[in-house]
Amino acid sequence: MTRASLDKQPHEVASMFDGVAANYDLTNDVLSLGQARLWRKEVAKAVDARPAHKVLDLAAGTATSSLPFAATGAYVVPCDFSLGMLREGKKRNPWLPLTAGDATRLPFKDAVFDTVTISFGLRNVQDTEGALRELYRVTKPGGQVVICEFSQPTWAPFRTVYTEYLMRALPPVARAVSSNPDAYVYLAESIREWPDQPALAGLLQKAGWSKVAWRNLSGGIVALHRGVKD
Repeated sequence: MTRASLDKQPHEVASMFDGVAANYDLTNDVLSLGQARLWRKEVAKAVDARPAHKVLDLAAGTATSSLPFAATGAYVVPCDFSLGMLREGKKRNPWLPLTAGDATRLPFKDAVFDTVTISFGLRNVQDTEGALRELYRVTKPGGQVVICEFSQPTWAPFRTVYTEYLMRALPPVARAVSSNPDAYVYLAESIREWPDQPALAGLLQKAGWSKVAWRNLSGGIVALHRGVKD
């Protein structure tokens, strides 16, 4: 797959996720060897939602990621650009205010949310910098952004093994458990091409976020980035 093939139009990416919505959460658990649940717990700790807080959960998919925030009494808005994902999420959690939205043109007013968070979705937005600015726009002064995204393992030998897993093992496993395995070939390639931890931190700072920091999870397979709006 060439780099050009990653430059899918938004409707193409949305359609791709529509096709995997039904088994999306199960597939993620299998492909991550169970680590996905651990990563969600770390995101919940970082967000630190509480009653009366307003949380935007962007790229929420079926809204599984939104449930820990809602359980604290916070008002959480699961938002995604895949209508298929939102429909599946609405079946499972009809009480949540699932909202269709594009990360670069969010359907919310300025300075609405105490926390904006996105897990494993920023990588699929064509205009990363535009999305980070848009997240900044809808966050209240003093509010925070929490980004959980695949990154680069910090130990070089493991990084080589990990890359081999992504490109060779992930597609056949996806064929066994996913309704649309081609989507996971795309995802593997997008992970390999994604900026490393310092590069993403730089993009956050460029978009206006301050106090930017990150923490590696699972040896850097995933990184949890945070920033504050002054």
